[in-house]
Amino acid sequence: MTNLKSRIQNHQSTIGVIGLGYVGLPLAIRFSEEGFKTVGFDIDEDKVQKLNNGQTYIKHIAEEKIFTVVNNGFKATSDFSEIANVDAIIICVPTPLGEHNEPDLSYIKSTLDAIKPYLRENQLLILESTTYPGTTEEEIVPFIESIENVSAVDDLSTESEMQVEAKADPSSNIQHPTLKFTIGENFFIGYSPEREDPGNKNYSTKTIPKVVSGYTKNCLELTKILYDQIVDQTVPVSSPRVAEMTKILENIHRAVNIGLVNELKMVADKMDIDIYEVINAAATKPFGFTPYYPGPGLGGHCIPIDPFYLTWKAKEVGINTRFIELAGEINNAMPNYVVQKVGEALNTISKSIKGSRILILGLAYKKNVDDSRESPSFTIIDMLMKKGADIQYSDPYLPVAPKTRKFNFDLKSVELNPESIQSFDAVVLSTDHDSFDYDLITRESKLIIDTRGRLKPSNTVFSA
Repeated sequence: MTNLKSRIQNHQSTIGVIGLGYVGLPLAIRFSEEGFKTVGFDIDEDKVQKLNNGQTYIKHIAEEKIFTVVNNGFKATSDFSEIANVDAIIICVPTPLGEHNEPDLSYIKSTLDAIKPYLRENQLLILESTTYPGTTEEEIVPFIESIENVSAVDDLSTESEMQVEAKADPSSNIQHPTLKFTIGENFFIGYSPEREDPGNKNYSTKTIPKVVSGYTKNCLELTKILYDQIVDQTVPVSSPRVAEMTKILENIHRAVNIGLVNELKMVADKMDIDIYEVINAAATKPFGFTPYYPGPGLGGHCIPIDPFYLTWKAKEVGINTRFIELAGEINNAMPNYVVQKVGEALNTISKSIKGSRILILGLAYKKNVDDSRESPSFTIIDMLMKKGADIQYSDPYLPVAPKTRKFNFDLKSVELNPESIQSFDAVVLSTDHDSFDYDLITRESKLIIDTRGRLKPSNTVFSA
């Protein structure tokens, strides 16, 4: 442990980040920026090739940044045998929900299987993927402890160095002893939940405080030291369960409060009250109130998913999380509410949803990013199509509608101009990108159904 600790502190260790998406790629960039030799692992060959060519595939991550870290030695690969040459392994793979809102750990488990043959003594393995409390102790720890016949590698050596040694003297017949991993002594496990907020210009991987934990005291010490090298502040907690629960709490807090304002939006609409005016007025209170804003539903990989990880785990210990589940029901019902409002708006010009041409503004789950994971826009499109509408969309961040786990629309982004906008019976503002020309949209649209409170209600602008 001592030598591993020293190499991390001196930035001589090699860092491996598995999963080069919205979480893993910024993390790998940060390590590279701080002078660590960094290897990014991903099964998507297209991502690997683009990164090694200095290209980006995430809109808010500048290509210049990718080009710089590649020139500094960063490389991407799909070859998991490279794991043998890294000192710290950080797993940043998806943790979606199954068909019945149960945790799907298949990406984590397949990653563990992929790296298993290449794990060696004195490595630090950290999970960053969001999951239910207990995952690290119940899944990662037993997996590592079950591995047998691990090569005993000196803390200062790497697999590649041993291979060089054997090549230099083939007659040496070097034999290395075998052992099992003892966590906290010759192998180390930590958990540190990601806190990325794509597109947030006020906070970055470096400036967002990082919660860290370890399975043992030594594991925690190494995990903290590692992240201390790339973030301004680490927040150590007593166990991986606490760290896992912290991440879940953060997102349940948001999901419940968004569910509350989504429900209040529907009440306010019936009472002819502008909910956005109410929220903005309440937000002037300097204590005891935090503003949350309604929308067409929840998107992204955290808020719509993470609360259900806890509800599933809670049932395992005999508790029903009614409050969390109620918020989930409200948030999941918001696309239905939007479709209802579309129908009501069309009725004002004697049209029905069936046969109407409808333009959806925004596929991304939030403004100014190209992240469409769990975006409610897809559900709204699907529901309107099933009711017989002719649907198109416009999103400057997503020129082609990406295939998701649930939906596969053969659609391309429509360019916004007077002619294209006038060709639609209604426009649904689902994601309020700042780059949209709202003056043009308001002037040329026959009807607008605004789900984000971006526009002032009028005879042609309806709040949803």
